[in-house]
Parts: sequence; structure tokens; C-alpha cells
Amino acid sequence: MSTASLAARLLRRAATASSSSSPLSALARRAFHLGRAPVPLPRRLPAAAAASSPAAAARRFLASQSPASSAKASADENLRRVIESEIECVVQSDESLADRHIDLPDDFPFEVIDNPGDQCITLKREFAGETIKAAVYTNFDTEEEDLDEDDKSDNEGSFKPEIQMVVTIEKSEGPILEFDCNFDDDELAIENMRVMNRDNPDAENMYEGPTFSDLDESLQKALHRYLEARGFKHSLHDWLYEYMMRKDEKEYVVWLKNMKEFIGH
Repeated sequence: MSTASLAARLLRRAATASSSSSPLSALARRAFHLGRAPVPLPRRLPAAAAASSPAAAARRFLASQSPASSAKASADENLRRVIESEIECVVQSDESLADRHIDLPDDFPFEVIDNPGDQCITLKREFAGETIKAAVYTNFDTEEEDLDEDDKSDNEGSFKPEIQMVVTIEKSEGPILEFDCNFDDDELAIENMRVMNRDNPDAENMYEGPTFSDLDESLQKALHRYLEARGFKHSLHDWLYEYMMRKDEKEYVVWLKNMKEFIGH
């Protein structure tokens, strides 16, 4: 036998032995004897494919739900529900003023400046060469100090917050007069009065005069009549009270909705 023929026979024998000893060939022979097709061996997924599988995504989601983040989500959702309930309670209340039209009083001399989002309104008019403005606030912190506990309990249902005003009166030249006033059911009370420098109304250490209650009684009455002649009469109270209650309710609802929007983001 030639050397070439011997080498060829050895190569064929090695190939036959190799194919018969492989796991895949053994699996094929077993499947042939059992009469069914071979089942391929499971393959290991590449690292990138394993990381993007649904099971891996679920594990990452659960891992992200720490106790702190779960508590935050629960607190936020609870606050959102409470805010929604409060908005519904205010809007659907039988005492709601939000949609009520409030007519101006007869001979009402002021322009009403009511900017959404502001806590006050401004009454403005021109009168005999004077520019008159009144910033009107609602004071809900009024305490009835003169009542004992029993009287306070009896009057809780009829309690009305005070209407507070800062009235400024100025002419084309000269100083500016400023009055701090409280409006209640009984009267328009002047708490304080100042004479301010037009060129520097916020000057520090400027003499502002005595406390109003320390003024001579006749001077106090004359200053009350001075304001009444410019439209600040006691008859204005009921309209101002109703208007400011409606404004406060509308601003409160907007405030609640803004907070709800913030929580939702």
C-alpha cells in the first residue's frame, strides 16, 4: 500500500470516529431508535438579549420600588384625593358664591380693579382734583377679644371677618394722606392716619403724627366725615363683604387647583 493510500484511510477513520462520538450525533442516533425527531439543546442567550428580556425588566421595576418611593407615591395620591374632595365641597356647597353675580350699589362711585391671583381689590376714583385709591383686604384672623367663651360659642355661626382698607388720597402736588381702616357691621373705623412725603413716601423715621385714637374727638369725627364725602360710607360694607367673600372663595379654588397640578407632575 502506498503512503498516500494509507494516509487517506487514516483520515477517513478519524472523521468517522469523531462524528460518532459528538453529543449531537449521539442525540440523533437515540432519536432515530426512539422514532422521533431530535430535540435541540438549549442555547444560552447573549448578555444583551438577556438584559432586555421581560423577566429582566420586571426585576428592574420591582427593584426600583423602594419603600421610600412607595411611601411618596401613597402620600401624593392621598393628598390629591383630599384636594379633589375639598374643591368639590367648595364648588358644590349651597353657600358657594363663586358663580353669584353681585350688583354694584346705587351711585357706586368707584372703579373696581380685581386682578386674579391678588389677595386684595382696589377701589379707585377721581374726585375734585384728587386721586383716591383704597386697597381692600379680608382679615380672617380677627379675634373677638371682648367676648367670653360662652359668647364666642354663641356667635361662631354669625362671625364675619373684618374688611380692612388702606385709603390713599393725593393731589397733583403736595403730601399724600393715608388711612388704615377697618370695616365691620357697626362702623368704618379709622385705626391710623399718616401724612406722607410725595417724593419719599417710604422714608424711615418720618414723623407720622399721633395714634388716631389719641387725637381730639372733634378731629376724629371731622376725618370720618372727610372720608365719607369721598365715598367711604358705612353703607358700602355689605357690598364689600359679599364681594370679598366671593373673591376669597374663587382664589381658594384656584389655589387648590394649582396645588393639585403641582402634585400631579
